[in-house]
Amino acid sequence: MTIQGEMIIGRRVVRGSAGTTRAFNPATRAQMEPEFGLATEDDVAAACNLAEQAFDTYRNLPLELRARFLETIADRIMDIGPALIERASAESGLPTARLEGERGRTCNQLRLFAKVVRDGNFLDATLDSALPQRTPPRSDLRMRKIPLGPVAVFGASNFPLAFSVAGGDTASALAAGCPVVVKAHSAHLGTSELVGKAVRQAAEDCGMPDGVFSMLIGEGRVAGQALAAHPAIKAVGFTGSRQGGLALVRTANARKEPIPVYAEMSSINPVFMLPGALAAGGAKLAGAFVDSLTMGVGQFCTNPGLVIALAGADLDAFRASAAAALAAKGAGTMLTAGIHQAYVDAVGRRSGIEGVQLVGQGSAEGTGCAAQAALYACDAATYIASPALDEEIFGPASLVIACRDEAEMLAVARHLEGQLTATVHATAADRELAGNLLPTLERKAGRVLFNGFPTGVEVSHAMVHGGPFPATSDSRSTSVGATAIERFLRPVCYQDVPPELLPESLRDDNPLGLARMVDGTLQLAK
Repeated sequence: MTIQGEMIIGRRVVRGSAGTTRAFNPATRAQMEPEFGLATEDDVAAACNLAEQAFDTYRNLPLELRARFLETIADRIMDIGPALIERASAESGLPTARLEGERGRTCNQLRLFAKVVRDGNFLDATLDSALPQRTPPRSDLRMRKIPLGPVAVFGASNFPLAFSVAGGDTASALAAGCPVVVKAHSAHLGTSELVGKAVRQAAEDCGMPDGVFSMLIGEGRVAGQALAAHPAIKAVGFTGSRQGGLALVRTANARKEPIPVYAEMSSINPVFMLPGALAAGGAKLAGAFVDSLTMGVGQFCTNPGLVIALAGADLDAFRASAAAALAAKGAGTMLTAGIHQAYVDAVGRRSGIEGVQLVGQGSAEGTGCAAQAALYACDAATYIASPALDEEIFGPASLVIACRDEAEMLAVARHLEGQLTATVHATAADRELAGNLLPTLERKAGRVLFNGFPTGVEVSHAMVHGGPFPATSDSRSTSVGATAIERFLRPVCYQDVPPELLPESLRDDNPLGLARMVDGTLQLAK
């Protein structure tokens, strides 16, 4: 499949006429072929209008056809072959092994949502029988969830496949029954075109309505804002910076009809090293921490940007071991020149904060957009008094905080902003302190993990990749895992609707074979 610099509007493959742009190779700092045409506001409107026209047809298709569409997207992505990995690596600087794993995750989450669709449990079918003899009488009431409408999805810079054109937001929205309009990320234009055309081919193979999927290429301030503002769009999925996410929230809230924006934005993912864990294996923990910190050049939204522990000899030993491990890490290529410059600037600002010391660095040798890892340290009082230390540094930098006692550690936990993750390393000897921490961490994070590191997000039914603001704009949902589908659904109650007009999921004979709540009792599928 040849990259032509094109985008997709429904069944059409088109070239935007609002100017041109090129992809960028962060390892060589060179622009790449071909030129990509940028979407006009008319292109945005065309994609949104087609999505609106496709909505009722698509959402009312049999669940089996919707599931098959998701599986076919996965098949068509795999059909692209090595060309997809090669282009993604050139555009992102990420190694091929990482991208092959990411492609597998992308396809696996499409197949997971196909299973979710087939199961039908996401419909939450609920029946309350009529009670005509009761005073007052109760009507026949039945409830199911239906899709919100067309969804705008914004690709992320750090995952060219798994959080991009056919990533989790697209997969969960399509699974819910929502047509999708994607704005491709400028960091991986060729990768986006390849995947976008694979989705288009899958839609054609499965006989999906025109407009069920479109992919636009354009400037965020123009195409992105126009997309979020278009009246046909009923929800937004976004992964990126706090600045970008909040800009979309403002646009969505200013509409005549405000819509939900599910924005994953910023997180520093604190790691609490409790005394027993540090005493039992501080050096080993330090090595694992540095591996997690530098994984993917620190460009994970779950990167461990904060370590909190009690001051003392064990923390001193941990810091020394972490600094030694960091010194052995080479400088890695960051995703874009802009991200690299933002990292350099952020590290420079941190070095200038009074009370913060640089305790370790990685190698500075590298080409292109290479980032030098950095480890800082301060005491808890400095951290709590310095709002700048709550800011996420997107890259391989972290801060170790020394607490005088357990009370100060709990004060640091309470001070934290909302996070995607919070980690605790503990032994049996730490059980009381861990138990005291846990209620606060539940309030602060979407995922709490013990004796591990937060990098790596499993795509499963129980996973939560979300959290209180500013980790996300809406803490009630997740962008990873089966329950991500719930973001794009809303409940509808059917009162005394004639049986022949009821949706299949709510009919007495249960033709879909769903597990349903009937008069307050769960009835399993037969």
